[in-house]
Amino acid sequence: MSKRVVITGLGVAAPNGVGITEFSHAIKNGISGIRHDSQLEDLQFSCQISGTPQISEELKAQYFTELELRGFNSTGILYGVIAGIEAWKNAGLPVEVNDNPDWDSGTIFGSGTSGIDKFRESIYKIDELQVRRLGSTVVAQTMNSGISAFLGGKLGLGNQVTTNSSACATGTEAIMMAYDRIQSGQAKRILAGSTGDSGPYIWAGFDALRVCSSKYNDNPDQGSRPMSATASGFVPGSGAGALVVEDLETALERSAVIYAEILGGNVNSGGQRGNGSMTAPNSAAVQRCITDAIQNSGISADDIDAINGHLTATTKDSLEIENWTKALNRKGTDFPYINSLKSMTGHCLSAAGSVESVAAVLQLHDDFVFGNTNCHDLHPEITALIDASKVPLKTIDHTINIIAKASFGFGDVNACIIFKKFQK
Repeated sequence: MSKRVVITGLGVAAPNGVGITEFSHAIKNGISGIRHDSQLEDLQFSCQISGTPQISEELKAQYFTELELRGFNSTGILYGVIAGIEAWKNAGLPVEVNDNPDWDSGTIFGSGTSGIDKFRESIYKIDELQVRRLGSTVVAQTMNSGISAFLGGKLGLGNQVTTNSSACATGTEAIMMAYDRIQSGQAKRILAGSTGDSGPYIWAGFDALRVCSSKYNDNPDQGSRPMSATASGFVPGSGAGALVVEDLETALERSAVIYAEILGGNVNSGGQRGNGSMTAPNSAAVQRCITDAIQNSGISADDIDAINGHLTATTKDSLEIENWTKALNRKGTDFPYINSLKSMTGHCLSAAGSVESVAAVLQLHDDFVFGNTNCHDLHPEITALIDASKVPLKTIDHTINIIAKASFGFGDVNACIIFKKFQK
């Protein structure tokens, strides 16, 4: 018998807020985390702004030992550990040091890369014939599964401990993987999420593709403009989001706070066929991912009150809205509310799906829809499909019962998950 699956903990390290309290305040008040990036300017990037979490040395010391921090140079692992452990503690779960693994708990924590700066540092030492001076932590910091390995060790997890990787769909996919494992009874709880490294060695390829914003270098907080007629590409970002995904029975037994229920979802690929490619989504696959997620969740398209879209501030935004209208068979004023967190954080790449899922769940739990801060000039191709009132510019107080969260990534991969306000 399949189990009901709920969310009992949240954690985040986002450009506009590290920690749930700060992040929640930021998204409710339209506070941007996009800033001028002097390193990108020095390297002559076209885009010289970015969204990077602000992490102090004092905060690092709360999550890592002095020995771990010696030679540490992996922003992705840093963000992921901070978000993951916050979610664990937010769920009321203990962090214990003993000889017994927690067989009922695991983590599925995605990543696009790991320790790119550490890897670069290592290359220079190798080229200088200093292999023996690399240190003992290079492998742990640079292997793609470094984040799940760090979290698994810090929390003593004895169930599945793994890292998935599916470009920008990584975080949403990780939550779906956790949902499937718990629903089938193979685990009682999974710490699900994703993380993304920051810096020029992650973002340079996108700048070279000319898909990054370059017209707002002097006005960073206006640079990320999803659904806007004056959008000029995405702002590169980074961070991590984490959710404790748990079976309802276990959550109720320990009187946990329940933020939302996961009804279901879907993960698929367009196969880079039709109008799909390595960098563009196959519309038929996107629509199928949404409709299959709805069917898997046991609801109808009319039940969806809000959408947290992928919406990157590129030319594909209008196509995404069109795909939503076709998948839901809803247009104009009948369309759900829709927003994009990227207006405040930029595009956090492999971390995007998890950071944005945290924002989606907060909207459900706290009864609000956050605003699209840089969308005063909604693109005319979008206004031809949906009413402008469905794209709020500022936060509105509104009770949401069901919200759909979707992510679409390089390689023509898609993930859509359906969250619901919890009711016994």
